[in-house]
Amino acid sequence: MVREPGLSVRLKLTLSYAGFLMLAGALLLAAVWAFLLRYVPDRAMLIVPDGIDDGVFPVRSVLLRTFAPRAAVVLLILLVFGLAGGWLLAGRMLAPLTRITEATRLAATGSLAHRIRLPGSNDEFRELADGFDTMLARLEAHVSEQQRFAANASHELRTPLAITQTLLDVARNDLNSDNRVLVDRLRAVNNRAIDLTEALLLLSRADQRSFTPEPVDLSLLVEEAVETLLPLAEKRGLTIEVSGEVAMAIGSRALLLQLTMNLVHNAIVHNLSGHGTVWITTGMRSGTAELVVENTGEELSLRMVATLTEPFQRGAERTRADHGGVGLGLAIVNTIAQAHDGTLALMPRIGGGLRATVHVPADLSRSSA
Repeated sequence: MVREPGLSVRLKLTLSYAGFLMLAGALLLAAVWAFLLRYVPDRAMLIVPDGIDDGVFPVRSVLLRTFAPRAAVVLLILLVFGLAGGWLLAGRMLAPLTRITEATRLAATGSLAHRIRLPGSNDEFRELADGFDTMLARLEAHVSEQQRFAANASHELRTPLAITQTLLDVARNDLNSDNRVLVDRLRAVNNRAIDLTEALLLLSRADQRSFTPEPVDLSLLVEEAVETLLPLAEKRGLTIEVSGEVAMAIGSRALLLQLTMNLVHNAIVHNLSGHGTVWITTGMRSGTAELVVENTGEELSLRMVATLTEPFQRGAERTRADHGGVGLGLAIVNTIAQAHDGTLALMPRIGGGLRATVHVPADLSRSSA
C-alpha cells in the first residue's frame, strides 16, 4: 500500500514531550505570577530612587516588566531541553520497535528463520517481540510442512502416472497382448489416482473450515460407518464391536462422518486378517464428544505412531499392497478434528494395534436434554 510520507514516530514523541514540558513550565510560571500578585495591593505604588528613573510606578507594572523577560528565557530553555531530551528518550524507547521492524522486513522477504529475541524485562515491547517470534516459528513450521506435503503429494501423484506410462509403453510394443488385462490394470491405477485426488481435496476443504456448525450425534455416524464398512470387515474375517452412548457434537456432519469412516476403515485394513477385532465407543467426556476406535494388529512403537498423522506417512510395518489406501486417512482425521477445535490422540495398544481417540466440542444444550 502506497501512503503519503509523514512525520516519524520519534519526531512526534519528541514534539509531544517538548510540548508537554512547555505546558507544564507555562503553568508553573503562571502559578508563580499569581502567587506574587496575591501579596501586592491593587493600588500599591513603587517609588523609584533618584538617579534611576524619575516617577512613581505601580508595583504590578514593575513586576511584569521584570518577570516577563525572565519567564520567556525560562520557557526557551525548557523548549530546547524538551526537544533534546525528548529526542533522546524517544529514540531509547523506540529502539526495540526498530528491531521488530527489521525482523518484519526480513520476514517479508521470505527469511522466516530470523528471531528478534528481545532482551530485558517483560513489558509491552517484549510481549510484542515474543508474540512475533512465536508467529514466525509457527509460520516457518507451517511453510515447511506445506513444502513437504507438496513434495509428497507430487511423488504420490507421479507414481500412478508412471505406472500408466509403463503399461501403455508395454502395450504399444506388444501388439498381441490382451487389451482386457491392460484395461483392468489402467482402471485400477486410475481409481487410485482418483482416490488420492479426492483425499487431497477433502484435506484442503477441511483445513479451510468452510462449513456451518450443526448438532451431530457421533453414535449415529458410527452406525452409518459400520454399516457401510461391514462387508469389508467380513471379507477380512474381522469382528466389529460398538458400544457407548449418545455423543452430541457441534460441527459439520459430512466432515465428522468422513472422520468416523476413516478411523473405522483404518482399523479394519490395519488389522489381523482372519481373527482381528475393532472396538468403537462413543460418549461425553468433560464437555466434549468422544469417539474411540481401537483395533488389534501388529506391534507399533510410539515413534511410529507419532508420524501416522503426517500425510503419506504410513510406516513400513503398516504398508501393505492390499490396504488400498493413499496414506492420508489419519491426516484427514487430524485435520477435521483441528477444524472443529478438537483433538486426535493416537496410542499403541498393549499386545498390538492402535487406539485412536477423538474429542470435539459438544453441543451441551442437546446433550443435557
